[in-house]
Amino acid sequence: MASLNVGNLGEYLREQRRNAQLSLRQLADAAGVSNPYLSQIERGLRKPSAEVLQQVAKALRISAETLYVRAGILDAERDMDEVETRAVILADPSLNERQKQVLLQIYESFRKENGFGAGEPAGYEQDGVVGRETGDGSRTAGGGDAAGSERDAGPRRTAG
Repeated sequence: MASLNVGNLGEYLREQRRNAQLSLRQLADAAGVSNPYLSQIERGLRKPSAEVLQQVAKALRISAETLYVRAGILDAERDMDEVETRAVILADPSLNERQKQVLLQIYESFRKENGFGAGEPAGYEQDGVVGRETGDGSRTAGGGDAAGSERDAGPRRTAG
């Protein structure tokens, strides 16, 4: 099988998997893909879909957007500094998920204020955090995990 132009993606995934101290099988199980398929991605023999990359990114707790750029799904020249900044924030082990999302929102607001970017923050939905748009167009983030998001989505009781 000839190698596709996704070797950089495969090498990066292998490095991230090893940093997370996961075996190929553990990552495949966590991402919901087959072990042989993930192995072929790491070796540059397969080009995964955006959906598979999103699942792998979520399992590795890294930015899916970074994987999209490395896979050639997003233009690498398109705000690479922004993508890298977001990836560093999302990969920082000293921050919890809620802090990461708040920091990304602040970063996005400064970029908008300075005339850059109008999209959703990287990882806004793929990291299991449900974002909500308020009446004034600003956004708030829910809890740091899927369970927290479901908990936040429930009805609220008011006193009185």
